[in-house]
Amino acid sequence: MRVRPVDEFYLMDKENIEEYLSRLKGSESSYPFGPEALVYKVMGKMYALISQKEEPSRITLKINPADGEVLVSQYDSVTPGYYMNKRHWITISLIEELPMDMIKDLSDKSYQLVASKLTKKDKETLKGMV
Repeated sequence: MRVRPVDEFYLMDKENIEEYLSRLKGSESSYPFGPEALVYKVMGKMYALISQKEEPSRITLKINPADGEVLVSQYDSVTPGYYMNKRHWITISLIEELPMDMIKDLSDKSYQLVASKLTKKDKETLKGMV
């Protein structure tokens, strides 16, 4: 078995992702489905789910359907959303196939997709948050 050298470019583990997601404006986390899944929401709407007791860990993100199809076809670690609408969500196994910057970018896009669908009132509330 070949050991891959440690490359910080790919080191996007569960804890780093959780820290990153928690910094997004208005982001809140909870365990509505039990201790196995940490859910991140913006203004009460889910944009990310991170498995807590699986190896490898997985993150599920909302995505534009066309982008999701491309990612699923290009990467072994990306599958249609686990227990989610398979057209609008993807699940990424954190097996160091995708670079950290790509996972951050996909997380940002998931957040933005959900935030763009908020009510006008919620958008204004979110805009006013620090």
